[in-house]
Amino acid sequence: MLIGSKMEVIDAKNRNLLGIAGKIVDETKNTITVETGKGIKKLIKSEITLKLGSSIMKGEHLRRRPEDIK
Repeated sequence: MLIGSKMEVIDAKNRNLLGIAGKIVDETKNTITVETGKGIKKLIKSEITLKLGSSIMKGEHLRRRPEDIK
C-alpha cells in the first residue's frame, strides 16, 4: 500500500507535474492523492513516474486497487 509513503514526480506527460512531492494520503486504482506544501494534488497514475524512497516506479505499473494487494 502506498498511503503514507513520501513520493516525488520525476517524469510526467504533463510537465507542470514535475517536482510535485509530498506524502501519499489516498489511492484508487487510477489515482494517487498527495499532500504537498501547497495543498492536496490528485495525480493520474498512468501519466507519471514516481520516486518512492530510493525506488523509481512508473505509475502505470501501480494501476491496481489498493484492496487487491496481498
